[in-house]
Amino acid sequence: MLASQILHTGFPSLHLTDRVSLALQLMDEYDVQHLPVLSEEHFVGLIAKSDLLDVDEEQSIASIQDQFANLSIKGEEHFLVALKMAAEREFSLVPVINELSELLGVITLSSLIQQLSRFVGNEEKGGVIVLEISKRNYSFGEISRLVETNDALITQCNTFTEPESGLIIITLKVNKIEISAIVATFQRYDYAVRYYFGEESYTNELKDNYNHLLAYLNV
Repeated sequence: MLASQILHTGFPSLHLTDRVSLALQLMDEYDVQHLPVLSEEHFVGLIAKSDLLDVDEEQSIASIQDQFANLSIKGEEHFLVALKMAAEREFSLVPVINELSELLGVITLSSLIQQLSRFVGNEEKGGVIVLEISKRNYSFGEISRLVETNDALITQCNTFTEPESGLIIITLKVNKIEISAIVATFQRYDYAVRYYFGEESYTNELKDNYNHLLAYLNV
């Protein structure tokens, strides 16, 4: 998903000549901590609410231009670039500009969270399995093969290296809710299963046994 596909075009922006009071008012109305600032329709930076609180509200925001965050992304960049910027700088929105530094719109933090949820497959049903493995033993091909031996498919795979241990942490989303057989397969092949979230077969067996008992008692 590109930044241009999830940006908001009707979001307010400020001009250098606008007063601090207007900036604070708009931030409160739209429940954000930042707003883009323009000069003759060109993006010049992102202003933060925290930088305005100790400034005379009658002053123009140009008076604190040296505190603007001159950060933005292009419309053709992936939305993960915006997510990284928002996370690192704690932005409540990310400006999106074109090649002429004209503001195309903004991507709000809530839009980034919604898009991230879709990106990791949260809307699809299935179980989640978290593995831990050393770098030298990591093979996505083998992991995929073990899942497929249980008539399942990996619908999402995310990895990161854990700083403390140096292990690769692999989070798998599979297209089955009942995942006990898949977990058992990984354990049989000496994979360390850190967590798993899904429905286990013994739960179904207990439910069946419970139903049989109720049927027996009702006889």
